Amino acid sequence: MSALGIERQVLSPMPELLSYWMDAADAAILTRYLNEEIARMVLTRPDRFSGLGAVPLQDVALAIHELDYAIHQLGLRGVEIGTNVNGLPIGAPEFEPFFAAAEAWGASIFVHPLRPCGMDRLVGPAALEQILAFPCETGLAAASLITGGTIARHPRLRVAFSHGGGSFAALVARLQHAWMIFPNLRETIVEAPLDTAKSFYYDSLVYNPTMLRNQIAMFGATQTMIGSDYPFVIQEADPLARILELDVDKRTQALFTRENALRWLGLTHA
Repeated sequence: MSALGIERQVLSPMPELLSYWMDAADAAILTRYLNEEIARMVLTRPDRFSGLGAVPLQDVALAIHELDYAIHQLGLRGVEIGTNVNGLPIGAPEFEPFFAAAEAWGASIFVHPLRPCGMDRLVGPAALEQILAFPCETGLAAASLITGGTIARHPRLRVAFSHGGGSFAALVARLQHAWMIFPNLRETIVEAPLDTAKSFYYDSLVYNPTMLRNQIAMFGATQTMIGSDYPFVIQEADPLARILELDVDKRTQALFTRENALRWLGLTHA
């Protein structure tokens, strides 16, 4: 971290360990272990780490119970969740009580793709799952929080999406246009989709300066923060350099490298 110029890193579980396909009681045991282990790591170096836990979201009541423990007993900043739970998108009404609790307790939510849709449309090696299917899956998950009304009902939620939100920028531009011309969409989506999208947070992990500049232009300079995907093969080897190559002023650079992440974590209101 020091060699890369990273002062603080947010620790979260490997997405596959979210284990939504397990029996919920068994998953609750696993997520409790993950949460206590991450909290232990944070406790050893609180100056360098913040932590996100996991919850067994296949059982909403158990998920809320574990969220309560992670936030109020372990001191974690929030939790990582998948884009879907056994095929059910996170914007589905079944997850309403969980998001209500997360909003009430000020939990940060980090969304990472998991078991993506569209796998039957990929042609090539297995690695294409994370390369191509992941960003498509993330875009649909983000859209579901808008079309399902989750954010409209819980506007104080702090939700961040991995990989720059994946395909979401393209999807929300199309959704915004449709919202303006289809009355039935305006009846079910109370706020302009692009306005809601500007309340989400996005990491910088898009691997291309033009893509990153477009992301910032679309969602605002206050919503992007550094992402690394460490320690996976596809990680950004020098995440700080990706920000510095944007050649923005010091104030904007501070947003990307520090202040936006602290605000998302609930560590500052600046």
